[in-house]
Amino acid sequence: MPSHAFKASDAVCGWAWAWRRQRYFRQRARGCHDLRQNLPGALHELPDDFYRKKVIIADRELVESYADEILKDADSVNVAFLVVGDPFGATTHSDLLLRARELGIPTKVFHNASILNAVGACGLQLYTYGQAVSLVFFTDNWRPDSFYSKIKQNRDIGLHTLCLLDIKVKEQSIENLARGRKIYEPPRYMSINTAIDQLLEIERKIGENVYSKDTIGVGLARVGASSQKIVAGTLEQLKDVEFGPPLHSLVIAGDMHYLELEFLKQFAVTPELFDDLIEKFNKKQ
Repeated sequence: MPSHAFKASDAVCGWAWAWRRQRYFRQRARGCHDLRQNLPGALHELPDDFYRKKVIIADRELVESYADEILKDADSVNVAFLVVGDPFGATTHSDLLLRARELGIPTKVFHNASILNAVGACGLQLYTYGQAVSLVFFTDNWRPDSFYSKIKQNRDIGLHTLCLLDIKVKEQSIENLARGRKIYEPPRYMSINTAIDQLLEIERKIGENVYSKDTIGVGLARVGASSQKIVAGTLEQLKDVEFGPPLHSLVIAGDMHYLELEFLKQFAVTPELFDDLIEKFNKKQ
């Protein structure tokens, strides 16, 4: 009976992870199937013979609604569920692990980088981040602002905020969903530019001066890929930067140490801005 390897994608990019783990899965997952989600930078571009298995892409519907299929026969054959990013970066993956353990299926986890720690590439120290927030695409009648209070809590105590930007893959329109038609909208990935527009809209709406167009931010695109792009500047400056293809993330900076400012300067739209901030930091010491 063949084994199975299930693969979904959920975060940054995992090329290094794939190369590092290929030997293990080639040895352990005989004749396995590889299910992956269709995200930019995911490993579905690799040919089947890289894994020596048939490649099957796992979308959210399969992973969330058909977990039993993933766990089927896992008590007697090797099953590998592969993700881009850390396996515990999504509650769905934690749920899958709990289901396996409830069924008495032995499990082994390989950890990996995700945007939650790869964001350190911009130079803002990981221990000075507060709670991360998610920004979703606004619609005509739905413009959620729950992230605003969390950013406020972070900035009140000088912490940075990582903003995770919306990803819509294999989404159905309300009409198709209501009619039960399996017709999906084209994939959409929120850009840093859109995220900033939405952030500033909510600031204007609530008006508690949590941040402004002059607040320092860092835009990160395709973190971990060879085309990685990091730009630092005010939110107003970042709004006009062309960051290129997805995936994008945005950091709203809190209080910054001299070393953080020096590190960000290399990514600055205008390095003089960071020279001024460094000078102000030194005067306070």
